[in-house]
Amino acid sequence: MNDAPEPDTPKEARAAEAAAIRRRWITLGEVLAVLAVGISALTLYLNWADKQDERAEKAAESRKASSRAAILVLNADGVTDDRIVIKTTDPDQVIQSQTILFPRALGIAPVETTGDPRIEAGWFDGALKKARARAKLPDDSVGDERLPVAITTRFVVGGDAHENVALYDIGYGVKGGWIAGHSVALRGLSRVATVKDDSAQARIDARWAQLSKP
Repeated sequence: MNDAPEPDTPKEARAAEAAAIRRRWITLGEVLAVLAVGISALTLYLNWADKQDERAEKAAESRKASSRAAILVLNADGVTDDRIVIKTTDPDQVIQSQTILFPRALGIAPVETTGDPRIEAGWFDGALKKARARAKLPDDSVGDERLPVAITTRFVVGGDAHENVALYDIGYGVKGGWIAGHSVALRGLSRVATVKDDSAQARIDARWAQLSKP
């Protein structure tokens, strides 16, 4: 008795070959589907990473811009003998109010301004002349004398409020004669350094002591 399998008929062979081809196509299709999912996931990740980088760059630029905006430098926009008009070097900075602190040797209270940044000689003219007399400084001064002050400026940039405290020198001269008397003539404004609010008075007192040495 012969138990060997009978050879497939041509029809069965063709069916078996077709089934094998279908299996290969199914396997290839699965591989392609997996690749497509992987490529899609990679594309999504790269897009997400690009957006994260873009957000980080924008945030860094925003912080830099905010930091730059908070740096305040005051200049004299116009100077007469009795008044200095103050402006910021950055036109985007809008001054809201200021507090001007003087050396204790002058014995005068801080001056507050609102919406009109300025320095007026009348605020300290008499007190400065008395302080100069006590320090034995000359009545007349043809050069540029310096009066240290601390200016606290509250200002707005792009809708954000900021505050800056800095030490400045008011440039001035003293002129006049025995009959008419002497008067202080303002010359300009010069920034010295940024200071902390709680140390501003001590800083201007120390600077006045140095500048008022005969």
